[in-house]
Amino acid sequence: MDVTSVSTPPRSATPAQAAGTGKLSSDFNTFLKMLTVQMQNQDPMNPIDSADYAVQLATFSGVEQQVRTNQLLQDMQSRFAQMGMADMATWIGKEARSDAAVVYAGAPVTLSPNPVAGATSVTLAIRNESGTLVAREEIPVSAQPYQWLGAGADGSPLPPGRYTITQESLIDGEVVDSRAVEHYARVVEARGGSGGTSLVLQGGVEVPATRVTALREAS
Repeated sequence: MDVTSVSTPPRSATPAQAAGTGKLSSDFNTFLKMLTVQMQNQDPMNPIDSADYAVQLATFSGVEQQVRTNQLLQDMQSRFAQMGMADMATWIGKEARSDAAVVYAGAPVTLSPNPVAGATSVTLAIRNESGTLVAREEIPVSAQPYQWLGAGADGSPLPPGRYTITQESLIDGEVVDSRAVEHYARVVEARGGSGGTSLVLQGGVEVPATRVTALREAS
């Protein structure tokens, strides 16, 4: 399927955007300096274990991704703010990718995992609407689409409903990153409000338009 990419012309950042990006960039540079000093001052007779470095490098990668993601979302948020309801109406019927809750109705759901760099394993943590953990499932360490079949802890199908699916990236058994996994869902309605534009997905899940990272034609 063709994925519709969203691009925006160069523009000046608002004070709030500049402050947010500046803080993340500052945190990123501070982390890099701390890691460098740690490497320079380690005891040569008792060097830091390579596994510890792997965990720190994964954290380093996560900070870098956070900076870039924040900048991308700011660009998209500005574009959405400029779009009228007539423009958003063209999204109706398409499939939007976001980290919204998954609506399971008995059919497999295609997820879009995104493990952090250096991850040695990835696990999905599935929780029902009340927040109860109902299943854990190990998946390949890959950004390729993954078909979630809706199986519970005992392997039997889960009841239809909304589920929050968290992707946990691990290095040597230690969780170094945890985030909601993205997936595609059909857009059935676009709503405007004081908080900005939101999309209603098939199954009734509502998600802010700023959390949409891709758009494609429905299959």
